[in-house]
Amino acid sequence: MKKTDTTPLWVFLAFSSIEKRKTALILIWSNLIFSLYCIPWVNYISGHEWISKLFLIDDWSWSGIMLPMTLWYWLSLRWIDKNAGWE
Repeated sequence: MKKTDTTPLWVFLAFSSIEKRKTALILIWSNLIFSLYCIPWVNYISGHEWISKLFLIDDWSWSGIMLPMTLWYWLSLRWIDKNAGWE
């Protein structure tokens, strides 16, 4: 990402060390997958022992952080795409 005078701070902080759009997309998709993992599936699906071993999170604290972060990265990507911020 190339920094210009018009780049907002919130966009720069999201992708300051990422140089290619493909790397930013990988970050967003991995963040989305981890956000889905952080949903407390144990509270909603019972009777399956493998679910409690696979999904260790039983509260919404991680999802409460991961979902807004994914939105922030996505909005930053949109801003960079609209303003030709990729090299």
